[in-house]
Amino acid sequence: MWPIEFNLDAYNNLIRDGQLIVAMKNTVIITLVGTALNMLFTIMAAYPLSKARLKGRNVMLMAILFTMLFSGGLIPNFLLVNTLGLVNSYWALWLPALISAYNMFVMKSFLEGLPEELEESAAIDGASEFTILWRIILPLSKPVIAALTLFYAVGWWNSYMNVLIYIRSTDKLSLMVKLYQMIDLVSTELLRGEGVLQAVITPESIRAAAVVFAIVPILCVYPFLQKHFIKGVLLGSIKG
Repeated sequence: MWPIEFNLDAYNNLIRDGQLIVAMKNTVIITLVGTALNMLFTIMAAYPLSKARLKGRNVMLMAILFTMLFSGGLIPNFLLVNTLGLVNSYWALWLPALISAYNMFVMKSFLEGLPEELEESAAIDGASEFTILWRIILPLSKPVIAALTLFYAVGWWNSYMNVLIYIRSTDKLSLMVKLYQMIDLVSTELLRGEGVLQAVITPESIRAAAVVFAIVPILCVYPFLQKHFIKGVLLGSIKG
């Protein structure tokens, strides 16, 4: 039950062939681009929908709410992505998930709580809607932006099923898919008894090393967003 000595053999077995480093790079690309697109479209949708003067606002909100309750299903989504020629491309991951309806409603609720007088004063001074959004709304929305950014980023970092469905090339796989494949492969080798490794490394140690390898990057980012994250979640929940 107790380890005999401290060693990093489990980590060495995970990264020895370099495939995990490639998967890490792929996941960083998927996460950065996906999160940036998510936040861009979430803000662009939430800002106008937070204005009561927007014509057809209630109809659009009901249409977005409908997508939270019902979806097209896995097979229609795959057929659509395949028809667009996006299979084995990261765009097959990004385009269908450009915006989360739930996160958009959280952002909208936060923006509705901002004083309208700020926008009216800026408009009187000749500021355009884009200027108001960029120079007034976004700086005041840092807490909720930080919270939603972390939500989106964690979702992309942990992406598994969509990568498994849409990505065919092994050199484009995400970290989670590659970790699962490597855990399964190493566990099989250990069960067969590959030399002296069986006495040192167990399948459980490989799984534990894989979990640590996957969560450390997120843990490194979280402290920088913690203050805004907690405030953003509380504000979003209260005003929602």
